Amino acid sequence: MPSVFTRRQGLLWLGAAGLPVGAVESKPKPRPAPSPVAAARSAGSTIVLPPLALRQRRLANGLQVVSLPSAQGATVSVQVWYRVGAKDDPVGRSGFAHLFEHMMFKRTRYMASEMFDRLTEDVGGQNNAFTAEDMTAYQSEVPSNHLERLLWAEAERLANLQVDQASFDSERKVVIEELRQRVLADPYGRLFNALPQQAFERHPYQRPVIGSEADLNAATLDDVRKFHATYYRPDNAVLIVVGDFDPAQLDGWIDRYFGPLRSPTQAIPRVSTPEPARQQDTRVELKAPSVPLPAVALVWKGPAAGHADAPALELASALLSAGDSSRLNESLVYNTQAAQAVGFSAELFADAGLLAAYAIAASGQPLRKLEDALLAQITGLARGRVGFAEMDKVRTQLLTSALLSRQTPQGQADAIGRAVLLYGDAREVDQRINRLQAVRVADIQRVLELYVLRARRVTIDYLQGAAA
Repeated sequence: MPSVFTRRQGLLWLGAAGLPVGAVESKPKPRPAPSPVAAARSAGSTIVLPPLALRQRRLANGLQVVSLPSAQGATVSVQVWYRVGAKDDPVGRSGFAHLFEHMMFKRTRYMASEMFDRLTEDVGGQNNAFTAEDMTAYQSEVPSNHLERLLWAEAERLANLQVDQASFDSERKVVIEELRQRVLADPYGRLFNALPQQAFERHPYQRPVIGSEADLNAATLDDVRKFHATYYRPDNAVLIVVGDFDPAQLDGWIDRYFGPLRSPTQAIPRVSTPEPARQQDTRVELKAPSVPLPAVALVWKGPAAGHADAPALELASALLSAGDSSRLNESLVYNTQAAQAVGFSAELFADAGLLAAYAIAASGQPLRKLEDALLAQITGLARGRVGFAEMDKVRTQLLTSALLSRQTPQGQADAIGRAVLLYGDAREVDQRINRLQAVRVADIQRVLELYVLRARRVTIDYLQGAAA
């Protein structure tokens, strides 16, 4: 499915509800204990949570600051989210936002290359970063007594990044190797990487986050400098601090290190390309080497993340493909054994979205049979009966995931960042639980009819052969 590229992990395929499929963390974190609120939900109660005590301010230079003090531990998460993603890649430079993300860990005026790792990992903390379609985020967590130096380091690399040709060439090789391993060497990597290109006809979302080897090789050091000057500025950033800190002291440090930074006078370029409705069904054939079994994917256009239909589509996606007992897995993989693997995903971005269903054939299974089987399951959900137990199970899974993320500074900061970047409002982090609980079966069936069964689609036949 559409991808998020992280500095530590490389590519993560995103499945239902934007959750990584088959992801392996380089440094696994212990799971928090089950939330008592999740237990209440499983008993049939409605979850009512007090709103997070968010503190919001904006500096004179335009920097947006969201903080959330917590006395539950002795750590603090510092995250900086920039309003720039793969959709903002320069023409002929697909994959550049992700490539640039790697550059932010290189030398600055007062920090040696990789020093950011030393400021976090060497004190028992961690850091990572990711690039997606609409955003690039830098996420760190450290013992709270190291908060000030981390704020200084984030302001330093925002203002004074200094990348030389050797560092640029080195990181470009790293990114190209990610592309080769995660997309080109994976038997089905090209299929999932092609979904945005097939889903979108005009919007830059059609360019995959990882880009192409030709575009990555065409990038220059001058492109790095221009990109940093264009998008890495205080008025294009959101600083999020969650955890153990003194609010007054935090404000003073932010004023000291971020306050003097200046924002350029020129406007920030924004993508304004509207995505039209698809006018006709299309079938394409995509070939790749080393494809052990053929696959089929069905792709539709979807709404933006902030659309009122988004929660219903998230639940629809989970009913179809979240877990071994989901409808697609139960029918196509276990009962009929027509497919080796199946999935359905609703990937909704800030400007538009895509919906995709796929099936990897079992040996000897024709693709048209798989296509019909996928559509039959979607139709059955849209027009058939959905039992209370099935609906309650899937809703509880999504709610539990959302609730668990709110139990750590890192999870809370991540949720706040997504709320700001995708919905334009940090308070949306409080509304997610309510919106998921408000969805009814009729809502799920309506959105499947509207965006899938009555909409035009692209069908991709994925076969063994020489890549185009």
